Amino acid sequence: MPADLSGTWNLLSSDNLEGYMLALDIDFATRKIARLLKPQKVIEQNGDSFTIHTNSSFRNYLVKFKVGEEFDEDNKGLDNRKCKSLVIWDNDRLTCVQKGQKKNRGWTHWIEGDQLHLEMFCEGQVCKQTFQRA
Repeated sequence: MPADLSGTWNLLSSDNLEGYMLALDIDFATRKIARLLKPQKVIEQNGDSFTIHTNSSFRNYLVKFKVGEEFDEDNKGLDNRKCKSLVIWDNDRLTCVQKGQKKNRGWTHWIEGDQLHLEMFCEGQVCKQTFQRA
């Protein structure tokens, strides 16, 4: 049975955010601000339907999807690219592949103990983030 990722999660740590943002061609000023932020994730899970809010004092991002159904994703406020996204369960890991201008792009969420983990990847760069339940 897939994991329940529901909850409110606060960022504890972030590794290689700079490299990941460089792979996305995010400008210097935005990268500098983003490194200072401590975003909060609010995940609403109803079976295989998800709503994920990523909130910070700089920008907020919302994505809604159903596992196994490809959808058009507009990354406005992130790198401002549009892509085709497909989210699947890989055992207890929720994995997204994003097809668009950038190669090998996507993310994976999973829970270990009482922490939510997120790996975001793009063109060989991987950012690893850890969140604690609020």
